[in-house]
Amino acid sequence: MRYKQDWENTQNKFMEFWARENHDRPLINISAPKENKPFKAAPSKNHSERWLDTEYVIARERANMENTFYGLEAYPMVFPNLGPDFFGATFGADIIFEETTSYSVPFIQTPEEFAKLEFKTDNKWWQKMVEMTEAFVKDAGGDYFVGITDLHPGADGLVSLRGPEHLCMDLYDHPEAFKKGLFKILPALQYQLDALYEITQNNLKGSTNWMGIWHPEKWYVTSSDFICMISEDMFEEFIIPELVTEIDWLAQRSIFHLDGPGALKHLDRLLEIPNLAGVQWVYGAGQPSAAHWMPTLKKIQDAGKCIVIEAYAEDVVPLSKELKPEGVYYHISHNSVKNEEDAKAFIKLIENSYKKTLF
Repeated sequence: MRYKQDWENTQNKFMEFWARENHDRPLINISAPKENKPFKAAPSKNHSERWLDTEYVIARERANMENTFYGLEAYPMVFPNLGPDFFGATFGADIIFEETTSYSVPFIQTPEEFAKLEFKTDNKWWQKMVEMTEAFVKDAGGDYFVGITDLHPGADGLVSLRGPEHLCMDLYDHPEAFKKGLFKILPALQYQLDALYEITQNNLKGSTNWMGIWHPEKWYVTSSDFICMISEDMFEEFIIPELVTEIDWLAQRSIFHLDGPGALKHLDRLLEIPNLAGVQWVYGAGQPSAAHWMPTLKKIQDAGKCIVIEAYAEDVVPLSKELKPEGVYYHISHNSVKNEEDAKAFIKLIENSYKKTLF
């Protein structure tokens, strides 16, 4: 790997993480910009070109990697990305692109239409994703890791097709159509994840995605941002059956993305799912930082699950005094590490805390 000299050691650390056998220290993803020339983007006519011009996107990501220091468990990785509503778009929704995000245009008028949803491999967005993934794999040539794109099935997938307001009402007015819709789109997730995983295996072995965690086999993030808007009873009735099916299919190779205090009421139920390997706790903007969520993090750890959390550099030592290292992964916030010098100083701090040379 061109941008990561100790990739074999990093792989070993990730395998320890999944087995919760990293007894020496938690895993830490820390990266920072080098003092190189920034990438100068070629002029583009509109936002769509900045997302869809594969050659441009590859050049941009290559420049970013050239200018990035990767410390500890950070490593050079790119996942082709058309935004969080890509999965819904593969069923026929259109995508609107903005500078830093994109969103779908819901087109399902009635919940009965869920039964007619069909993913076809000639869908233009699916074809674009295959093309981008293959192009990244060809460009990488082992220099960096190519991950799997952002896929949101389940209730989030239905939101991209129906809209959040209408979907919330469907829970009351058309509950059976809602439930059937969840399982109607699930096979497409399985097909897409398998297909993209197979493409990426032509580069480096194993898999990763936007979360940045590596596994020697196929793994994926499970999530449902929709659950912030529903009660525990509705979560049990409407979301859990499809979610458990998804998690069981991934066979202890999934980490649930629990997003925001509004979703925290569902944590206890999530921790009861046997095949769920871990939880990423996202406390959200405007909330206290990672060190202030110790009861939540201890609850996850005491349930025998891995922990993934973004943390400021100054939070890691206090957190590590309270949490066991096994199965813990900290992603260091870029707001607390501004350059390579800062990153290396932090690594020295961790080195002194754990009395072991880390780089």
